[in-house]
Amino acid sequence: MTDLASRIGWIERLVAFDTSSGKSNLPLIEDVSLYLESLGVPVTRVPNTDGDRANVYAVIGPLTEGGILLSGHTDVVPVTNQAWSTDPWTLSLRAGRLYGRGTCDMKGFCGIALSLVPEMLAAKLQRPIILALSYDEEIGCIGAPAMIRDIARLLPRPGAVIVGEPTMMTVVDGHKGSTQFRTRVTGVPGHSSDTENCASAVEIAAQLITRLVEIRMLNRARADSDTLFQPPYTTITSNLVSGGVQQNVMAHECLFTWDLRNLPSDDVDACRQAFDGFAQELAERYAAASIAIKIATETIVKVPALRPDPDGQASQLARRLTGANQIQVASYASEAGQFQGAGFSTVLCGPGSIEQAHKPDEYVSLDQIERCTRFLRRIIDEMR
Repeated sequence: MTDLASRIGWIERLVAFDTSSGKSNLPLIEDVSLYLESLGVPVTRVPNTDGDRANVYAVIGPLTEGGILLSGHTDVVPVTNQAWSTDPWTLSLRAGRLYGRGTCDMKGFCGIALSLVPEMLAAKLQRPIILALSYDEEIGCIGAPAMIRDIARLLPRPGAVIVGEPTMMTVVDGHKGSTQFRTRVTGVPGHSSDTENCASAVEIAAQLITRLVEIRMLNRARADSDTLFQPPYTTITSNLVSGGVQQNVMAHECLFTWDLRNLPSDDVDACRQAFDGFAQELAERYAAASIAIKIATETIVKVPALRPDPDGQASQLARRLTGANQIQVASYASEAGQFQGAGFSTVLCGPGSIEQAHKPDEYVSLDQIERCTRFLRRIIDEMR
């Protein structure tokens, strides 16, 4: 098998597993584990509580500090209602591009790293390379925290973490956080004509959603023009709403979710407190008219931002190995903030463009595969 064929073969192998959000990743984890164990590399699984998903990590080289951890997630977004020109679970090579679900986000990076394990073993590393594959990243970075705690507790501390999200092999050392909330409004049901004694939960939710838009616009008005983030402020959007049973009945309940993407410098709790303060004022306003409503908000996803750290070991190493001389940031969230929160110096650097992620006919170019391969081989040399 040629060098490139080995990379492609592993990407094809991973893409063939349908690890869409909501599905088990265990068949993929089993395949990867058997491969690593066949090479004499011990693996550690960190399962979820239901036992239908698992993280896996493996150490290649000695158990010493100062190694490099390569992180990737095994899940992908669904292809439901997407118009693919080819089977998304069968790798397709056309015009120098590899098409298939996850080729870009992020089975391409994982496949390249796995294909290079024999080279890592042959290099007789002086410091370890740690492979860490997670589950359920796409639905809120749910899987990685348990694995990160395990690694922090059981392994010598790595000097740098490289999260292989698609960055076109540039170094991204900062990204926004992602927090998702669910607000449940309980109104007072009744005939739609009885506005003095009843309250529509849908109307109340509309006022709350309008307040979120106002908070977003306040953030926009005070945006720092010097920031690298785009948009250059903390965004808030409401994207799912359900409530009511009939047109002439005051809605008893309305449920809506809202999504907050914060700059690393912004306080998520402060945004939440501004919303809660308005909700309290609204409830008191109705109470003054002897109408008892309820507004309850819960956090359903909280992914921390990655704070830019240009002087950190991961940023300096990745920029030196890629030849990058600029700092870049991203507006999406990833597991990188979770690694950083555990005390690991962390950056993003992986093949493909985020512009291709989550779309039909997702692809990664062969040029990006080659660039990632060269980068990981430089990491092997660094650990040698």
